[in-house]
Amino acid sequence: MAIYVEEVSRTFGEYLLIPGLTTKQCVPSNVSLRTPLVKYKVGTSPAIELNIPFVSAIMQSVSGSELAIELARNGGLSFIFGSQPIASQAEMVRKVKKFKAGFVTSDSNLTPEHTLEDVLQLIEQTGHSTIGITDDGTPNGKLLGLVTSRDYRISRDSRDKKVKDFMTPFDKLIVGEVGLTLSDANQIIWDHKLNTLPVIDKNQHLAYFVFRKDYDSHKENPNEVSSPDKKLLVGAGINTRDYEERVPALVEAGADVLCIDSSDGYSEWQYETLKWIKEKYGDKVLVGAGNVVDKDGFFYLAEAGADFIKVGIGGGSICITREQKGIGRGQATALQDVAKARDEYQARTGIYIPICSDGGLVHDYHMVLALAMGADFLMMGRYFARFDESPTKKLCIKNNYVKEYWGEGSNRAQNWQRYDMGGTASLKFEEGVDSYVPYAGKMKDNLAVTLGKMRATMCSCGAITIPELQKNAKITMVSSTSIVEGGAHDVILKDKA
Repeated sequence: MAIYVEEVSRTFGEYLLIPGLTTKQCVPSNVSLRTPLVKYKVGTSPAIELNIPFVSAIMQSVSGSELAIELARNGGLSFIFGSQPIASQAEMVRKVKKFKAGFVTSDSNLTPEHTLEDVLQLIEQTGHSTIGITDDGTPNGKLLGLVTSRDYRISRDSRDKKVKDFMTPFDKLIVGEVGLTLSDANQIIWDHKLNTLPVIDKNQHLAYFVFRKDYDSHKENPNEVSSPDKKLLVGAGINTRDYEERVPALVEAGADVLCIDSSDGYSEWQYETLKWIKEKYGDKVLVGAGNVVDKDGFFYLAEAGADFIKVGIGGGSICITREQKGIGRGQATALQDVAKARDEYQARTGIYIPICSDGGLVHDYHMVLALAMGADFLMMGRYFARFDESPTKKLCIKNNYVKEYWGEGSNRAQNWQRYDMGGTASLKFEEGVDSYVPYAGKMKDNLAVTLGKMRATMCSCGAITIPELQKNAKITMVSSTSIVEGGAHDVILKDKA
């Protein structure tokens, strides 16, 4: 006979927070959003902590190297998507680890033998108008010249014109040498009225670009998450199929933490993957697992050695797993159940395993609810897909700017490796959709608004840390009528009139 769980499976939209005592200490500037990313023994410090409780989803349309750099600089962490060849994923990890604030590794390069048509296609593909011309067309090749929009005229130059015939050649460039400080680089830019300063090594190989437009962003980011050697932290997604080849490559590239990307983490495949990693590397390689939606799944992965555990099935905005397969659980209910299991495990073992809430977030206040219900950090896809730094194109559709956003369970992603049931070369049915999200601009600007809301909400709850919020928050269920009451109602909004 089937086992029935006698409960209503609830979502974040069915809850509100009740204010607690706001003391004079409860002001946004005092709120700390610092949180553990990986497990630790109670009384010690975790190997990795985040300064904001955000990680980006393991998705092609979200977590590339550019977004990973920007999120780490702002206090969170990205998991570079694993549904790509091992070599290209490892190279994305290396790009993040090589980043130096203000020094940009080029990803727009051609050779002198390419054409203007190649230049225009590369600009369309990357959105970058500065192209380094190297002997082999790679980011670290010997620098032979530079191409910017000032070097050609689309209206008059032939698309077949060779790059060597219109580029600014090396002997006419002002360059810096590896080892100069950012202050030195900016001074050169200022003295010579440059927009771009190429930085080369002693063999004339291109190392970085420094851009005038980035000057204001060169100031120190107080929330930046980095390792003791001052390199940004970055994660990477893996699967339960090729982990014996993928994990060593990612470790060699410098990944700080891994995460098994799967539609359902309560499986023997994940158990075996975790065991293999821990037996081969011990605690030198940190790896999260999931996703699960109940205490049984949590305990299973905890015993296998997971360093954090993801919670959520079917709650993402582009996920249709519940619709297609009828499995899953309301995110709020799943999170509360797993949080209880996490606390039981800590009481029994003295080990605290952070849990990550993945999916189900519609409004910014849902983020605070998720933390209050026990999440240590949040994994988000749609939220980050909207920004300039995500890997997808910005499009204009019916006078509205959007960015593409598709699920790893969609046919477009072709990510069958994340299905732990003998996946085939193509999905037989989809568990994700192909969509658009409204374009929102730069990550930093949007994060400032979201984090401001979160800090203000925590102050209203009488908490200035996430552990205080989890301990003291008062949560109430709401009716559909009260949800309507909570928004603007019974008025004519001026912008609709």
